[in-house]
Amino acid sequence: MARTATLTRTTSETDITVSLNLDGTGKAEISTGVGFLDHMLTALARHGLFDLTVRAKGDLHIDFHHTTEDVGIVIGAAIAKALGDKRGITRFGHAVTPMDEALAEVAIDISGRPFLAWDVTFERPKIGEMDTELFEEFFRALAFNAMMTVHVTRRAGRNAHHVAEVCFKATARALRMAVAKDPRIGDAIPSTKGAL
Repeated sequence: MARTATLTRTTSETDITVSLNLDGTGKAEISTGVGFLDHMLTALARHGLFDLTVRAKGDLHIDFHHTTEDVGIVIGAAIAKALGDKRGITRFGHAVTPMDEALAEVAIDISGRPFLAWDVTFERPKIGEMDTELFEEFFRALAFNAMMTVHVTRRAGRNAHHVAEVCFKATARALRMAVAKDPRIGDAIPSTKGAL
């Protein structure tokens, strides 16, 4: 059964459509109007081996907050929809990922209990025109709408671009592991409760 989802979310602030295939090849078609966010989502797809299309129009004349957060909301909701009842998934994933001087650790539990633990700081408030504080907003929206627990920790790094990018790459690797089918579990739900 295909683990795919296509969702659209339209508000007075943003209009976003996301298509996701969890069992893809890393193909990304991203257009949010925020160049650095496009770059990060491309990395998320490539290193997670997800096929991801994002088309977003937002009130960028105000700032990038609504677009960044709402893209996280829709991608998270697409992950949840594509996973269905979560039968047969590995459930847990983790990655410790380097990028030059930067190092990030990400742990994920597709638990049905949304939570974000964010321990990432940046040496400067902006990367290009994007506020670095928006990355926490994106990851919170992603975690809460995918109904998963996500821990993101910066272990090292001075270059803000590298720190942001390694957080996305580590998340991609951890999520790829967590959503993977576990052949040993078969069609069971990986929980003692019988539901996630």
